Amino acid sequence: MVVIQNIINESLVDEEALINHAQKLMDEFDVGDSELLIRIVSPVEIQVLNNEYRSKNQPTNVLAFPGEIPPEVGEKILGDVVICAEVVREEAIVAGKDFSDHMIHLAIHGLLHLLGYDHHDMPEATEMEALEVGFLQKIGINDPYQ
Repeated sequence: MVVIQNIINESLVDEEALINHAQKLMDEFDVGDSELLIRIVSPVEIQVLNNEYRSKNQPTNVLAFPGEIPPEVGEKILGDVVICAEVVREEAIVAGKDFSDHMIHLAIHGLLHLLGYDHHDMPEATEMEALEVGFLQKIGINDPYQ
């Protein structure tokens, strides 16, 4: 189950598309019955989180936080994907991308982090990028890395 918290009430965010595409990817990875929270936040909030958890005192586009619920609790919580709409908007403008497509890409990117993928080295980055591009192509979004 995908839950959206658009706490800044960003009207450009297509919440239905985010829910549908994130759920589709979760289903593909057999975690469709888990809970995922996608939180849309301000630059201030994401900067605070980025500083606290990554020691980078600046806004960023997306952060992912795995769920930390012990198995004995019986809840399947995948985690949280936190996205800064303003950073996404700025990046989309600079790159000439559609805002909604870029938002979906970053949600998928964050979700893949929660599924155990990363991009700390070239082999990991190549694998994660291929998963992103392949999934985005399935849902009609062009390769975001070109």
